[in-house]
Amino acid sequence: MPATTEAPRLYPALRYKNAGKMIDWLCVAFGFEVRARYGEGDIVHHAELVFGSSMIMLGTARSDDYGKMVGEPGSGGGKSIYVAVDDADAAHARAKKAGATIIQELTDRDYGSREFICRDPEGNVWSFGTYWPKVGEAG
Repeated sequence: MPATTEAPRLYPALRYKNAGKMIDWLCVAFGFEVRARYGEGDIVHHAELVFGSSMIMLGTARSDDYGKMVGEPGSGGGKSIYVAVDDADAAHARAKKAGATIIQELTDRDYGSREFICRDPEGNVWSFGTYWPKVGEAG
């Protein structure tokens, strides 16, 4: 992979039943910071949360055409985000303290990563680990 200073091009987008509450929870549990938030009252039309140089987008689940395409939040499978961290033990402690459901405890992988897997209060699966395929480094 060539080295670049280009901005990230991939932005996972999530829908939550209670996006306002989940924005606060994601900041406490996982260390995200709010970059932007648009909406009215409890309805979040669009929000951007950053984690280092990465970003996710999220909003309130809705029944419009886009909402029908992406579906409702929950444990329907096929949805997961991996977050590269420097200290998996600290990330685990923070997520657990905030009430994340730990579905796989801290594990040392044969490829050198230390990681765990959890579920947020609305069912999305998050993996946190020290594996970080950094741009410009051999895999």
